[in-house]
Amino acid sequence: MKEYNRFSARASLAAVGMYLRQLKIWETVEEHVKIKQKQIKHAPLDKLLDAFMNILAGGQGIVEVNTRVRSDPALQCAFGRRACADQSTISETLNACDGLTVSQMRQALQDIYRTHSQGYQHAYDEGYQVLDIDLTGLMAGRQAEHATKGYFSGQRNRRGRQLGRVLATQYDEIVFEKLYPGTFQLEQNLQELVVEAEEVLELSPERRQRTIVRTDGGGGRDADINWLLSRGYLILVKVKNWQRTCKLGKSVQEWYPDLKVPDRQIGWVATPHPYDGPTRQLAVRWPKANGQWHYRVLVFNLTDEMLFELSKQPLPTHLTQGELLAAIVDAYDLRGGGVETTIKGSKGGLGVHKRNKRSFAAQEMLLLLAQLAYNLISWVRILLSNRMATFLHFGMLRMVRDVFHITGKVRVNQQGQLLSITLNREHNLALPFFEALHPVLARNGLRLILRQI
Repeated sequence: MKEYNRFSARASLAAVGMYLRQLKIWETVEEHVKIKQKQIKHAPLDKLLDAFMNILAGGQGIVEVNTRVRSDPALQCAFGRRACADQSTISETLNACDGLTVSQMRQALQDIYRTHSQGYQHAYDEGYQVLDIDLTGLMAGRQAEHATKGYFSGQRNRRGRQLGRVLATQYDEIVFEKLYPGTFQLEQNLQELVVEAEEVLELSPERRQRTIVRTDGGGGRDADINWLLSRGYLILVKVKNWQRTCKLGKSVQEWYPDLKVPDRQIGWVATPHPYDGPTRQLAVRWPKANGQWHYRVLVFNLTDEMLFELSKQPLPTHLTQGELLAAIVDAYDLRGGGVETTIKGSKGGLGVHKRNKRSFAAQEMLLLLAQLAYNLISWVRILLSNRMATFLHFGMLRMVRDVFHITGKVRVNQQGQLLSITLNREHNLALPFFEALHPVLARNGLRLILRQI
């Protein structure tokens, strides 16, 4: 039987493709998703897989399938494909998706998450689950379905849609995502996002009492705070009502300087607003250019021990007021390194803001593919970090751009069966990548080799 060596600019991604097949992740997608489209040369789900490969290969637009995936037969083989569809036919398949297809894909992602994630397997009796929730704007043209004027940071009078995300912060995994019209703000869909996350994580009342929900002011309405408290959640939320925020801030009797942020001060609210459960409320202020003050208020029901755990600091033996207040602000500020960072990673590394479809369902399908790509990369990064801890600090961009672009050769037979992958040992990440993936892929008889190319 003849064997062939094929060069690939993404031999490391080919190894990830084999890992994906070993975990049977795409098989789960095929079990659930049915796209009503006539098959001519490529099956609809195969074309969806081509789009998924393009995201992992760093393609910012569907058109890049032709240069990143279609021109790399070795990569196609690693993901179980004998050929790659043209970008135009992939686009047609995405356009054939409807609300039912999206629901099927979401069910597939739920099953995949429950099988392979750390967030689902979180030990609630040993520590708290942390869920960060946020919305981000995705700009689109006038003809895009449900693309309306709304809030898009730094972009006035632009149109687009909003992407809601629930993140299992400790594990850098996306629990749930959903696309909304551009006019939506977090106050309109916070409860829906939480309920959907409950479904994915199977959060019982006992587990909800061990789960911390953290949001910015978009989730700080009285109705949302009271709803979260009634569900039994631990919360750390910024108040939305600016008039009340100013009133509560002015009730602070003693301000403490924030040693980490110049000119920022923090203090206890003397007359807290009553909610449907016991809370503590902390005011934060910093000066305006005209000499007045900006005020923000944080509402939470966490104990001191929980706050220090969330802020990733040891609880001092002799705790001072200044240390406690600083820990509360740090615990909230770390949200910026959680959900906000992941959103930047999805945009910069996976290009979720670059691929725009006129159809709302087609756009959501693309986003769900990117969600699967994000979680797969997170799981691969954990695998790699067992060999080199530096990988834990790699964001989506570095994983896609650097880790998944180690050159090499892929050996296949006439039937398209992948036999071995040889990585270029001159690449500075090739050795730890080889050491991490070699024993995993060897279980299925695939040889991962490291040598000079």
